[in-house]
Amino acid sequence: MARMPPPCYEASKRFGTRTSSRRPNPSPGPPSPGFFKTRFVLIVRHEIAKDYTLLIGTIGQGLNVSADGGESWTNIRPEIYHTPKLKNTLPTEGNVRALCVYPENPLGVLAGSDVGVFRSEDGGATWENLGAPTKNLEVWSVTVDPTDPNTIFVGTRPEGFRSRDGGKSWSKLHMGVNMKSPVTEPPSPPRTTCMIVDPRNNRTIWAGMEVDGVYKSLDGGDNWVHMPDPGPDPYQDDIHGIALKTGASSVLYCTSPFGLATSHDEGESWDYHYFPKFHEADSGSYCRGMIIKADNPDVMFVGNGDFIPGTTGGVQRTKDGGKSWERVQLPVEPNSQIYGIATHKERPNVIVATSLLGYVYVSEDGGDSWHKLQKEFGEVRSVALLLKINDGGKL
Repeated sequence: MARMPPPCYEASKRFGTRTSSRRPNPSPGPPSPGFFKTRFVLIVRHEIAKDYTLLIGTIGQGLNVSADGGESWTNIRPEIYHTPKLKNTLPTEGNVRALCVYPENPLGVLAGSDVGVFRSEDGGATWENLGAPTKNLEVWSVTVDPTDPNTIFVGTRPEGFRSRDGGKSWSKLHMGVNMKSPVTEPPSPPRTTCMIVDPRNNRTIWAGMEVDGVYKSLDGGDNWVHMPDPGPDPYQDDIHGIALKTGASSVLYCTSPFGLATSHDEGESWDYHYFPKFHEADSGSYCRGMIIKADNPDVMFVGNGDFIPGTTGGVQRTKDGGKSWERVQLPVEPNSQIYGIATHKERPNVIVATSLLGYVYVSEDGGDSWHKLQKEFGEVRSVALLLKINDGGKL
């Protein structure tokens, strides 16, 4: 008779629940040998229903959706649909670099792919092609006006597009970007890696370029201004993520291969925070995605690593509005930089972080503890968190 494993091992293997035995290494440089050590713990032998849906956009594996918090996954593919309206949907082996959740629609989400922009209104169960004129263009970002959901912005390589009628028609954005980026060889057009509509005034649009700095529109996207460079090095114009903290004192944040740029004057000037290097020989701490916690703007998360794709990475967290930072303790060392981070305003304590080469980490307590999902992907370029699909949605 085969020897049965202890209950704690079986439970941990099933649910992927782990806790770390050490605190983060506060000093610069590589983690201490015990930083990623884990131990199995005994947990209650029943599944707790997850009240959120995860979406993972990949290179070569299309879009993947989990309606149970990462326990099981569905790869979105045309053959699962029987409705003629939805047959022109995301291809199974496509590239999905951009995801955006509708601010006021708990089950609405946009996906930007190399074959178009798609929308789901049932939490990712079904999708339709919006017909954006992005043929032969890479889609790197999508965003929705928080006060007018019919206004959609799509960032491409180069520049982008805008729809003011929910995707029925589109117009080209003439942003005036440098079409021959001096830091690429050969010189090439920049990617519009991130766009946000300012919730204080939806006529103000912010866009980050890889590699051409920060652009701003004050008239809803008709005209654009190139803001002052975040730093003296050309690669500090390599903008990967943008976030805006609103309130009595608004702050604009941008990530780059060097760290986190901060502006207290609407992008006219910048301060820079440099995270500790992972290895002494690294050129810097390469940062990518970032989020501001929905219920506490003093809490922010930044994904970073030793390079791109890199060999390791981490999630940086601040609890005091950026005055101090710490690297959170992940149960398994990332296999590459942490590329994407997502949350949802209705689930502010659920934070999802993805490594570029396929690891998915989830925290359900605001970033204090994390677990790594059993499912791994090839190359992850986008991540989103939605509320749980309702009873009418089937995956």
